[in-house]
Amino acid sequence: MDVGADEFEQSLPLLQELVLGADFVGLDIEFTGLRSNQSRPQQISLFDLPSEWYLKTRQSVQQFTICQIGLSVFSSIEGESNKYVAHSCNFFLFPTTFGVLDSEFSFQASSVQFLNQYGFDYNKFLKNGIPYMNEEQEKKIKHNILTGNWKVRSSLDKDQIKVVIDEVTRWLDLAEEGDWMTLPGIAGFQAFEIQLVLRQALPNIWTVLRDQGIIVKKMLVKAQKPLVGHNMMTDLLHLHEKFFRPLPESYDQFKLNIHNLFPVLIDTKNVTKDIWKELNFPRVSNLSEVYEVLNSDLNPTKNSGPVIIHASKCEKYAETKYPHEAAYDAFLCGSVLLKVAHLLLWRVHGAGSLPELSFPLYLDVLAPYVNQVNLIRAGVPKINFSGPDYPSIRPPILLLSVRRWPGVSEQQVYREFQNLCKFDVRRLSRSQFLLLTNKFKDARSILREYRGHPTLQISLYRYWRHSPDINCLLQWSCFVRVSACRLGAVCIENGTLEDVRPLGDVFLPANL
Repeated sequence: MDVGADEFEQSLPLLQELVLGADFVGLDIEFTGLRSNQSRPQQISLFDLPSEWYLKTRQSVQQFTICQIGLSVFSSIEGESNKYVAHSCNFFLFPTTFGVLDSEFSFQASSVQFLNQYGFDYNKFLKNGIPYMNEEQEKKIKHNILTGNWKVRSSLDKDQIKVVIDEVTRWLDLAEEGDWMTLPGIAGFQAFEIQLVLRQALPNIWTVLRDQGIIVKKMLVKAQKPLVGHNMMTDLLHLHEKFFRPLPESYDQFKLNIHNLFPVLIDTKNVTKDIWKELNFPRVSNLSEVYEVLNSDLNPTKNSGPVIIHASKCEKYAETKYPHEAAYDAFLCGSVLLKVAHLLLWRVHGAGSLPELSFPLYLDVLAPYVNQVNLIRAGVPKINFSGPDYPSIRPPILLLSVRRWPGVSEQQVYREFQNLCKFDVRRLSRSQFLLLTNKFKDARSILREYRGHPTLQISLYRYWRHSPDINCLLQWSCFVRVSACRLGAVCIENGTLEDVRPLGDVFLPANL
């Protein structure tokens, strides 16, 4: 089901009812762009700490906007064992242009082409997108209305405005102090605009707007249902920026805010990545392929797993695939979650001794994965929204020492290895570079292939041996050795340090 500005008011009560009664909600978001073409130091890298990754990605999130949100609301069917119904909706959004608010955002050509390839309707986004704002923008608008410091950039037809003003003027001629009237058929964003127009045209009246707010964000937060996505980190960043508050500079504050908004997050990418090899499933590259494997005979629980049906207005997804349509992908997220949870339960209890199946039972077996969100291309594989992040389990960093290749750049080093495997490259010194991959087999392969190479020498990077900072410290220690000898802290014999003694706050290593 597609919902735009024209359909939103009518669809909202049903959606609220569904979300409040759901077991969990699947989420997917489509954007006008994914990552801006930043200079190389600002590009994400396997060398990045989570906080560094966050600050780099934050810039892209602020540059692009949401064009479609997909929600798939999963509810167990009462009286039927392990059977769920999914209500899936596409919401087309467009940033609010109201008063002093006039958002700027970018399109990325590759993203536009990608969505266009899968039939995305840009007319629904541009012409009928649901206006939205975050809490900071809402406060600013309310303040401007109350203080009278506002401007109008009206999206209403002039004839519509004239009809409203004429109607209120006729009422005003007969009204007495304290009387009030209701303008029917005006809701949502247009109600904000009508308020401003009326207050400007008729200064002796006051208007009141009832039951307004950031409906989508408040509804999901109020419901406190588990929120399920696939590679959902960028989705969470946009939810924070567009519907809650501008993304903070502090990575820790961002984590805290998201956890307060959505206390139960499950990233199906993180779950499937963890168990895929153990189950000997074939390699997959996207959500649709994950779903297909779990629905195939390769899945030992295919015939005993949960039954999922589509709600009456969402049956097109039962017959046809719509990859990268947000509601369809949100449905895939929820379906994958249920099927993987059933697999995990089957592994724990065995095929013949499964307890009575329910979503709370599935949630229990998924507990190790709750609030663990997959991180694409960073120093750690995932972010923990309910505690400290886990240490890196990436392959070791490799050190490349270059001989007889003057002026070599990071890009040239990258191209040297790209046909064999993919490495992130970072310059360490004039003739040394760090290489990092997320695959252990690639690290082993490059060490083997370049053993004995005349120009490119590759070895394991050792911080205490190769770091310029440590080397600088050791060079500095040479200057203090004479003073140390005078103090009797270190004996020097035959040009070597034979002992370790503290000198102030500095410890000098033996046998340099």
